[in-house]
Amino acid sequence: MNANNSLELVLDGLCCSNCAMKIEKRVSELETVKNASLNFATKVMIVEAEKGDTREVILEDIKRIVKAVEPDVVVKEKKTKHNTGSSKHSGYDNEHKHEKNQGNIKEECTDGCDCCSENSHEGGDSFVKNKLIQFGIAVVLLVAALTIDFPNWLKITLFFGSYLIAGGEVLLLAVKNIFRGDIFDENFLMCIATVGAFAIGEFPEGVAVMLFYQIGEMFQGIAVNRSRKSIADLMDIRPDYANLKVGSDIKTVAPEEVRIGELIVVKPGEKVPLDGKVVEGFSMVDTSALTGESVPREVTINDSVLGGFINKNGLLTIEVIREFEESTVAKILDMVQNASSRKAPTETFITKFARKYTPAVTIAAFLLAVVPPLIIPGAVFSDWLYRALIFLVISCPCALVVSIPLSFFGGIGGASKQGVLVKGSNYLEALNYVDTIVFDKTGTLTKGVFKVTKISSAGKTTKEELLRYAAYAESFSNHPIAVSILKAYDSAIDKNKIDNFEELPGLGIRISLTGDTVLAGNNKLMNQYGIPYEQADSIGSVVHVSVNNKYIGNIVISDELKEDSERALKTLKSMGIKKLVMLTGDSKAVGEKIGEKLGMDEIHAELLPDEKVHNLEMLDKQKGTKGKLVFVGDGINDAPVLARADIGVAMGGLGSDAAIEAADVVLMTDEPAKLVTAIKIAKKTHIIVWQNIIFALGIKIVVLVLGAGGLATMWEAVFADVGVALIAVLNAMRAMKIE
Repeated sequence: MNANNSLELVLDGLCCSNCAMKIEKRVSELETVKNASLNFATKVMIVEAEKGDTREVILEDIKRIVKAVEPDVVVKEKKTKHNTGSSKHSGYDNEHKHEKNQGNIKEECTDGCDCCSENSHEGGDSFVKNKLIQFGIAVVLLVAALTIDFPNWLKITLFFGSYLIAGGEVLLLAVKNIFRGDIFDENFLMCIATVGAFAIGEFPEGVAVMLFYQIGEMFQGIAVNRSRKSIADLMDIRPDYANLKVGSDIKTVAPEEVRIGELIVVKPGEKVPLDGKVVEGFSMVDTSALTGESVPREVTINDSVLGGFINKNGLLTIEVIREFEESTVAKILDMVQNASSRKAPTETFITKFARKYTPAVTIAAFLLAVVPPLIIPGAVFSDWLYRALIFLVISCPCALVVSIPLSFFGGIGGASKQGVLVKGSNYLEALNYVDTIVFDKTGTLTKGVFKVTKISSAGKTTKEELLRYAAYAESFSNHPIAVSILKAYDSAIDKNKIDNFEELPGLGIRISLTGDTVLAGNNKLMNQYGIPYEQADSIGSVVHVSVNNKYIGNIVISDELKEDSERALKTLKSMGIKKLVMLTGDSKAVGEKIGEKLGMDEIHAELLPDEKVHNLEMLDKQKGTKGKLVFVGDGINDAPVLARADIGVAMGGLGSDAAIEAADVVLMTDEPAKLVTAIKIAKKTHIIVWQNIIFALGIKIVVLVLGAGGLATMWEAVFADVGVALIAVLNAMRAMKIE
């Protein structure tokens, strides 16, 4: 197996949600498999294996299982080298050839399953047309048998012919599935229901139920494939080609073929294919595919650009800094496509429920047909058999098995379009129960860009002299505070004048500058050397400076709040978040000042990384029983706290590898307001999921009760099955439409 003992497979031709559930269950039960997750929406299965080199064994076992459940489904290993996100359709390898901007794979099941109707690929329209002709002939025969006064034997023949034309493939599948051991297959149950209707003389109803079942399945399949295509289009950020500069020529190649250091040319209207640095040109780029930001960004020489950006007007020459499989766009695609492997508790519950529901309803149908005629005086067996057949029609949980995963996947896709990357539907669902949000300060609520905001000299020392001493003291440091002082000094540093340099941990710096001893650091440094100093009245990090133990003044370095921080926190409060907390390593004065301005409930300052974890654990104990604790940090320095929180949210910054790896949710624009967006998307998805659950189960229960009481017909039962499934799938598609 690979490094992390996982295997990613594509199940081409998978079109039956019930079959997907069976395949996932059987693969999970293999001794060599630790966990298996099959995403019906993307047709991708992620398998975690037990330790050991068992790739070939597991692959063969999975192929055997898939062949037993769905013989026409082809199992292919998802490529990992030079093929991350190789298709607009998540999970397809390069063996499939896509037309540019086509957005859906050319595939068609051959097992007669109507839900495989691909109306969005070439030939899809003809597939639907052939189906409609087939159903049209069945309808003509049915109407003729109902309206024309034919002899009885001819009417029965017409009914039977209409039935075979409408549902012959269902009968064939049912027989195949019996030999495979799938007794509770939907096709088998529908056959039993309709053949039972024929047995008790309800010929018109038997034909009509099969006909409308098939039509409903076809439209449900069309809806499922359209939602798959919509999600694929939503994540259509993968560049199709790169214009590689070879000498004075331009060669069109696949992005995977370009290497670090090579030059590519991006023309107006084209996607930037790889991460790189502009070496020539000026243009506006659309970053919305990665960040959700609608305002184009200006780029020129030495500016960084990412694969997935769209060049709006100028001609750009870019030096590639990452190969495609390591690029930001590849990682985003891989993360979003694989997000469904981490299933939400609701999703897991529905899968388990579906496994119990069908057998339970089928057993209830058998008892309903047999028991009442035996114990109720005057009960007619054919009447109770009819009621039992209604149970069978309703017994497939397709509405839930299809629509719930689609809802979560749509929510994750919609969030990614807004620049919010969610690593799993479990995290998307958990965002509904956020109780406490803990924020880091620097780089999260503030810009993380330090600048000198005040220079206060003491005695006869001028501000220029004070800044010069501080700059020389900080000249060997790359700390943001040192960088800001050197930037403010903006003059050459002659390091030959520095005899000794000593960094004093937690205090500051000591140097010898042409014979003078210079100290630069915090108030603790001044106290340690017994140097009287002046308190700064400004908020920020204060660097006190002394020369030969004589205090010469201080410099205040401040970090600005992000423009949307205050608004974001107010909105979170209005959404019902109980507690907002700030953990920072900055001084207490700075932390409290910023925290009070933002309306924080608690502020903990001057913390080391391990102290942040300790504080987070204390806050975790204080949250509600079902509440979730979120930590929002920069994803680089706060990895331990991100890992400890229920949900780790990283201010990803464009292309921050550490952020994407460390967090459960990544905010690509570094804006705190995107956390509000993430929670709103989670709540909308949650509502849609429960709308589908309540609607599907509610309708089924009502029709079951009415059917048992003799008040419902098979017409209502067909609606409770395929009609409800179709409506649930269409409702699930709303999850990807985010305002």
